[in-house]
Amino acid sequence: MSATTAVEICRLEDLETGWGEVALVEGRQVAVFRLPDDTVAAVGHADPRSGALVMARGIVGATLDGTPTIASPLYKEVYDLRTGQCLTTDAYELPVHDATVSPQGRVVVGLRP
Repeated sequence: MSATTAVEICRLEDLETGWGEVALVEGRQVAVFRLPDDTVAAVGHADPRSGALVMARGIVGATLDGTPTIASPLYKEVYDLRTGQCLTTDAYELPVHDATVSPQGRVVVGLRP
């Protein structure tokens, strides 16, 4: 799936490793994370189970094989930050958006429909 909108939201150095921040992109709240390898991930800020806007406050981690994850701060479901697949139940999926770091060190988020 390709992104429909690409927006520069901040400098990479503005993001703390392993901590989420929220960006408003085209009217949508997006949780953005700087990962330990200085890549970035972006997902919907709404918790898929409750709809509460909390995912940027989730716990960033990784599976044993290194897949980056985010755990919901409310119900603790764990999601793959690359695919949005819930790793603890099949009942939920987290929207994932394209996120990259430009050669100039800017974080760029591309919304997906």
